[in-house]
Amino acid sequence: MHTPVTIIGAGLGGLTLARVLHVHGIPVTVYEAESSPSARTQGGMLDIHDYNGQLALKAAGLMDEFHTIIIEGRQTMRLIEQDGTVLHEMADDGTGGRPEVQRGELRRILLDSLPADTVRWGHKVSGTRALGAGRHEVTFADGGTVITSLLVGADGAWSRVRPLLSDATPEYVGTSFVETYLFDADTQHTGTAKVVGGGSMIAPSPGKEIFAHRESGDTLHAYVALSRPHDWFAAIDFTDASAAAARIAREFDGWAPELTALITDADIVPVLRPHYALPTEHRWDRVPGVTLLGDAAHLAAPNGEGANLAMLDGAELGKTLAAHPDDTEAALTEYEQAMFARGSEAVTFEGTEVHGIDSENNTAQAMLKMINEQGR
Repeated sequence: MHTPVTIIGAGLGGLTLARVLHVHGIPVTVYEAESSPSARTQGGMLDIHDYNGQLALKAAGLMDEFHTIIIEGRQTMRLIEQDGTVLHEMADDGTGGRPEVQRGELRRILLDSLPADTVRWGHKVSGTRALGAGRHEVTFADGGTVITSLLVGADGAWSRVRPLLSDATPEYVGTSFVETYLFDADTQHTGTAKVVGGGSMIAPSPGKEIFAHRESGDTLHAYVALSRPHDWFAAIDFTDASAAAARIAREFDGWAPELTALITDADIVPVLRPHYALPTEHRWDRVPGVTLLGDAAHLAAPNGEGANLAMLDGAELGKTLAAHPDDTEAALTEYEQAMFARGSEAVTFEGTEVHGIDSENNTAQAMLKMINEQGR
């Protein structure tokens, strides 16, 4: 079986690429390991930025659909002290610079914008190999294969396409999230719902922090970040929900109970999310007929930009391919040079570099100072 453009991975980046190609009349097939669009939940809230993610949606012709899934008011952001004091609140001003949407809803509008047979579900890639002349063969776990003249790896951190281009593998960066949910928060977790507020909140501290946001309805979704080695987390039995929550909560002794309740009162088993990254300057030499986008190309620890960058990668690759219909290699070269630069840019807040979790400036007071300086 031969297809002109083959995308591995039906995440936001891969689907954005598929949509932009479809808009330009370029045939494309997406292969996804998951068995169906509803095989698993698609994560929580995403703020889609006007300088990357929204540009991708404009290229895809989906801004009207995007506006229908924005959850109003969720751009509100609070800085919280460890004692639960609300130090500062940045209100949702309604300008739409970083509106919040549910990741699953964003994926849905991308899927709905494609012909029904574009995504082939239940196709887990087991290997890839070069055939020469820019052609590649993809082998699936069920033994099936596909041969393509243009292969795009949009398959995330542990990409099966990346080895065609690079020997780089993700490495643990020394931090992890412990993810929790609190449901029916306004009635069952009133103190915590009050401190989180109507949008999101962050309670930072050197080496640890608690971030939470209000999803649709009165669900609170929290990410508890800790700077600890792999072995430290490996010693915790995350199958024992109460014991795992208690162990993580001990790292926040002395913090306000309405904050630590995001750990101890969770309505799901805490989920460990270790953070991995590729080298900041990850590059490869041009290999005919294959490229990468999103985390497959420039995986970084969570910084608020990952989904946005993946979507922009997909949109830019689609536009570049459309602009060079008779010279795929020229298109890939142009795309990759821009993508390499984009993926290695430092994350900033209004032009100021964001403090890392291990920084002594990772405090609510330091963040407020940065915000005030930007305001001046």
